[in-house]
Amino acid sequence: MRLIAEDLACRRSGRRVFSGLSFTLEAGEALTVTGRNGAGKSSLLAILAGRLRPETGRLAAEGVGERTIPECLHVVGHRDGLKGALTAEENLAFARDLLGDADLDPRAALARLGLAHAAGLPVAYLSAGQRRRVALARLLVCRRPLWLLDEPTAALDVASQAALAELMREHLRQGGLVVAATHQALGLEKARDLSVEAFRTARSASADPFAEAV
Repeated sequence: MRLIAEDLACRRSGRRVFSGLSFTLEAGEALTVTGRNGAGKSSLLAILAGRLRPETGRLAAEGVGERTIPECLHVVGHRDGLKGALTAEENLAFARDLLGDADLDPRAALARLGLAHAAGLPVAYLSAGQRRRVALARLLVCRRPLWLLDEPTAALDVASQAALAELMREHLRQGGLVVAATHQALGLEKARDLSVEAFRTARSASADPFAEAV
């Protein structure tokens, strides 16, 4: 899959959030989206996910046949999107059945995130960090090439952050794409960084919004 964003602009509540934002992401590449709170990181991910219509610009995906971009992606946002009355395993089974493209068994996916012991527990009983890991395990039960992650390390301890980094690296090695809005390093050594701040005002010809992520 190849993802192309051209001259995107976003307006929310009458306010121009960013404009002139463009990038191309090839198979096996990751893009970290950075900027202060309110700069437009989550808005960009919402546009990529099809949840928000850009004011101007174009999005395109190559190498996906007749599929639309939303049919090619996973989203893990600020909210975990889990049903508290369902067990961790049942939440993942529901996601697998809804999205299709089944991959790992729910219990195997939970084990990859260190939650094999919690498979039969209602999500409402889990800690914030455990719920976050259940949400991230959705990435593994259905195979989708594009991962859109909004602050994916929120509520995760150091060990869980390391496990997530390895899952992302594995996804990239398999030709997947990752776009992650984040305030901190994700352990993706070759990821490019896109600063949304650079698209909030007119940029000089020499301004470069891309850099190697640290």
